[in-house]
Amino acid sequence: MARLVGVDLPDNKKILYALPLIYGIGLSTAKKILEKLGISGDKRVKELTDEEFTALRKEIEGNYKVEGALRAEVGANIKRLIEIGCYRGIRHQKGLPVRGQRTRTNARTRKGPRKTSGVLKKKG
Repeated sequence: MARLVGVDLPDNKKILYALPLIYGIGLSTAKKILEKLGISGDKRVKELTDEEFTALRKEIEGNYKVEGALRAEVGANIKRLIEIGCYRGIRHQKGLPVRGQRTRTNARTRKGPRKTSGVLKKKG
């Protein structure tokens, strides 16, 4: 397995689909990076030469915010929203959807599993 900015990339995957495994790089960004460096997206990770791999590492580390730095920035942004007490911050705090989705039904991803409320039967 090849290691790039702290992430192991599987050897048998095409480089175009292996790059999005890095937090902060999606498919379109991966295409841009490979196009800029002149690397074919059809190449497997194990087929990359040392020069291509070094160029890839330099490009990503130099021009993109990925992995730890990006996670820290996103976390700081959410923390700031919570501290200033804005609507989005309150939604983050309560664990509810932030971007205007309905919550009467659905929203189970943010709210978690249903908590049934009702009368419990007495044993006896």
